[in-house]
Formats: sequence, C-alpha cells, structure tokens
Amino acid sequence: MNTVFLFVTLFVFLGIGVPIAISLGLASILTVLLFQPDSIASLTLKFFQTMEQFTLLAIPFFILAGNFLTTGGVAKRMINFAISTVGHLPGGLAIASVMACMLFAAVSGSSPATVVAIGSIVIAGMVRVGYTQAFATGVIVNAGTLGILIPPSIVLVVFGAATETSVGRLFMAGVIPGILLGLALMTAIYIAARFMKLPRQPKASLRERLLAFKDAMWGLLLIVIVMGGIYGGIFTPTEAAAVAAVYAFVTAVFIYGDLKLSDVPRVLVDSGRVTVMLMFIIANAFLFAHVLTTAQIPQDIARLISDADLAPWQFLLIVNIILLIAGNFMEPSAIVLITAPILFPAAMHLGVDPVHLGIVYVVNMEIGMVTPPVGLNLFVASGITGMPLLTVVRAALPWLLVLLSFLILITYVPIISTFLPDMLFGKALK
Repeated sequence: MNTVFLFVTLFVFLGIGVPIAISLGLASILTVLLFQPDSIASLTLKFFQTMEQFTLLAIPFFILAGNFLTTGGVAKRMINFAISTVGHLPGGLAIASVMACMLFAAVSGSSPATVVAIGSIVIAGMVRVGYTQAFATGVIVNAGTLGILIPPSIVLVVFGAATETSVGRLFMAGVIPGILLGLALMTAIYIAARFMKLPRQPKASLRERLLAFKDAMWGLLLIVIVMGGIYGGIFTPTEAAAVAAVYAFVTAVFIYGDLKLSDVPRVLVDSGRVTVMLMFIIANAFLFAHVLTTAQIPQDIARLISDADLAPWQFLLIVNIILLIAGNFMEPSAIVLITAPILFPAAMHLGVDPVHLGIVYVVNMEIGMVTPPVGLNLFVASGITGMPLLTVVRAALPWLLVLLSFLILITYVPIISTFLPDMLFGKALK
C-alpha cells in the first residue's frame, strides 16, 4: 500500500506541475508520515547526509569548468580546429560540427552546454554556406547529446553516486561509446551529404591545420589533464573536477583572454544557480530512494525478476523501455536517481556489469534529451535558432534513428563499454 501511495503521490504532484525536486520530497515525507515508522527528524538527517558524498563534489566543479569554457571562447577554437580537419569532406561543416561537439563534450560534461556553445556558432555558419536550417539544427541537437556520454559526464557522476559504482571506471567506459556514436553521426551525415550534394569547405593546408590546433591546444589539453590524471592515478574524478575548474578559469581569463576578471562573478553565480538546482534534486531523490529501500521495494523487484527467470537480455530490454519512456518526461539526473535504486539490485542479481548498465543508462538519457515533451536539447536549440519547437523536433527525428540504433548496439555488445575500464583498471569484482 505504501508503495502505491508513494508513486501515485509522486505522479500526481508531477501532473499538476510541481517541480521534480519538491515532488520527490513531498511524496517521500507523506509516505513516511502515513505508512512508515521513521520520524521527520530522521528524514531531515538523511536529507543532509546525502550531500556528504565526496563523489557529488565533482558536480559543481564540472559545471563551473563548463561555464568558464562556454563563456571563454574555447568552443569557437575547437570548431575552427574541427573544420580544418574534416571540413573538406562532403557535408564537411556538419561533420566538423559533430567533431566539435565531441571535443567540447570532453571538457564540459553537459549536453545543453554543448548545444549552446557549438550550436550558437555553427548553425548560422552552416545556413550561410547552403545548408538548410532544419538540417543544421537536427545535427547539433543530436550531436550535443554526446555531452553526457563522453567523459567527464555529470550524469555518470550521478549514476556512480547513486549505485556506488566507480566514477573513474564509468568515465573510461564512456570513451569508446562516445567516439563510436560521434563516428556514426558523421557517417550518416557523409552519406546524406553525397545524396543531397551538400557543400564542402576548401581543404585546409597542413600549416592551417597546425595553426588551428595550436589555437585550440589549451582547451584540448584539458581533456588530457582530466583523463590522463584519472588514468594515471594522479587524482580521483572529484579532484579532477576541481583541477578542471581551476584550469578552465586560467585558460579563459589569462591564456585566451576572452573572459574578463569582471565577468568571473557572473560565471560563479550562474554556476552556483545550476549547482543548487541540481543538488536539490539529488538530495530529494536520495530521500525518495531511502523510502523505497525502507519499504523493501528494490529487493521485492529483484525477487520478482528472479522468480520470472528473465535472461539478462530480456531484463535490459525492459530497462530500455522504462528509461525511454521516463526520458520523455524527466531530466536525466532525476531519472537515474529514481530508477537506479530499483533496477540496479536486479541487474546485479542477473550478473549485468554495473559499468555497462551505467552506459546503457546514459545512452537512454541521450535519447531523452531529444524527445518531446521535455527534451532539453530541443528547447535549447529552439532558443538559439528562433525555430518553433515542433520544427526542431521534426529536424531532429532523422538523426534520432542513429541514436536508437546505437542504443541497441551498446545494450547487447557490453564489451564496447567494459573493454577500456577493464584494460586500464582490471576486471571489477561483481
């Protein structure tokens, strides 16, 4: 009865427009007051204890690093480098846009930030040289989702905190899938460009490529610092986030000089606003998970799956369906925090690798970023282009097929996700 009340209350609150964080908190408190022996004091303690997780400290630092780089002109330099590398191919500017999204994703950890930083520059540029606005916008909306797959990814940090999975392993697990998805989008663009006879850029000389690389080098170096530092054991993912924030500040203000010192307080305030919003969602979601665990719901579901004798592939199919539906209505971090405590124990019971499950989660969240009614990338793209939301949705649909095909591949070929972390860190104990 308490389980039914918990979920019905949550969906009623969401249905009447109550923000997700408050809906989670209120549903949890009402369930405890009416059906469970816990006191409000114990819930208050649990609420604040969730914020003590060292792993979660990476979130504000990665948000701050992303904001410094978005404001500081790093994206423009990465775009120029990408154009000099692949711009001469058919559909070269669109392919370069995907490459730029991959590079910026590797320093920002955020999908909307990637769409804003890259899309605000390249969409208008593509239209000027002969692409339709719909084609350009559809490419960026989908390529921008790489921001939560290619490490450092805020969603992977949240998954690691919610399931006690190594964030370092999750980051390494995102590298190969992120590259493969980027290449898949580039291939689709190349094929479309050959049929549609899309323009290509003049081929850059070796000197122009080297100059573009030199100009973008300080931004690209952050990728090496973060991933190399984690792999080399120099610092943890959380410490890597702090290093990234300091490095991004120095790069934007003192090396490139695109950001004035007088602009820094505004960046700090913007980052703080996003951090508070996300951490408030996380705290309430952990409270929700605590109520679920107290009611033995994850254990009951794991037992139900065991009794149903599901094969791992059948379970993963169910996971994908649940996450694809949830992605239409909720923000990625909230989905992870609500569903992971329920699905993770069942996955472990069936022998699913936790790192593989994390990547499956994130690819589903990528698709959720470009599906209505709550696909955040759609709203961001609509905002920067002025296109009606429904037009953006139609523009994104053809490229969404690439993401859906990739989801099937990543779900049923786990070695794509597990190869790199197993090679670097050794096989994890299950």
